[in-house]
Amino acid sequence: MKFLKKVFYCAFGIISESICLRLQGDPGLCLQLPENRGLAEQIQIIKERRWIMVKKKSVIDFITMKKKGEQVAWITAYDYPTALFGEQAGMDMLLVGDSLGMLVMGYDSTIPVTMADCIAHCQSVRRGAPETWVIGDMPFGSYQTTDQEAVQNAVRFIKEAAVDCIKLEGGQRVAGRIRAITDAGILVMGHIGLTPQSSGQLGGFKAQGRDVNNAREVIRDALAVQEAGAFSLLIEAVPPEVTAFIARKLHIPVYSIGAGPCDGQLLISGDMLGQFKIFTPKFVKQYADVAGVTVEAFKAYISDVKNGLFPTDEHVYHISEPLEAFEKLFSEFDS
Repeated sequence: MKFLKKVFYCAFGIISESICLRLQGDPGLCLQLPENRGLAEQIQIIKERRWIMVKKKSVIDFITMKKKGEQVAWITAYDYPTALFGEQAGMDMLLVGDSLGMLVMGYDSTIPVTMADCIAHCQSVRRGAPETWVIGDMPFGSYQTTDQEAVQNAVRFIKEAAVDCIKLEGGQRVAGRIRAITDAGILVMGHIGLTPQSSGQLGGFKAQGRDVNNAREVIRDALAVQEAGAFSLLIEAVPPEVTAFIARKLHIPVYSIGAGPCDGQLLISGDMLGQFKIFTPKFVKQYADVAGVTVEAFKAYISDVKNGLFPTDEHVYHISEPLEAFEKLFSEFDS
């Protein structure tokens, strides 16, 4: 039997050369179907055989990818559409970062972001990407005070937003928090190097580990995070030489945002899409100019409206009864 068409799990209907559909109860689909079958018959085949070949990655998958040298590609996502597009593109993970404070809410830092903000955005991302590993970022003030509060807030992420793990910033100083959260049965991703929540103590948004003494502390932080039980580690704005050593030294996956090659790469979606124009970090590669496209689209719309070019006949709904009947109706209100 010859196979040509592929069915992918998504929510977009038909795209490119593939038939795309969402089936209630099927967590993910990626299979090949006979080209001589109609769409309805193909769907019935899926329902009967329930060939599920695409599924959300697990912690075991990420460890295996490290061992095999397979890179993990992930971005931040803060809303339903971005999550939807990320899952369609095949992102390995999505981080609902506290960077939403700057990119979505307009704050000048991540400090004002609350648990309620993070939970709400995680819920939106989960709805958009039900089959992608989602990381909830614990905001400033949600884990700094006590182990008990840290665990309670981590539990909220799992229960209320259905994330797969949480991320928190810091190395040696938060090892106790990481241990407490993992002891509660929750997966933790560490975050060291440039940690935005404590950027004031670091002297601003500055790269870390550039001299031997500072690099030693970064390495100690990495070892402390692993020892505390974290399943993975994110390193931000650290020289690639230091990052490469840490990735070799640790048995857990080590990911980078502006820290050079290791087990995978993270970028802020607003940066890589060209949405956030206030500043762009050195380590960002911009893959699109969404801001430019959006502004031009808005300008075109304004022009069309002001010049009477929108709406046109194709953009309106016409009456379903004779015009005379409506003229009679209108006259009722003119008398």
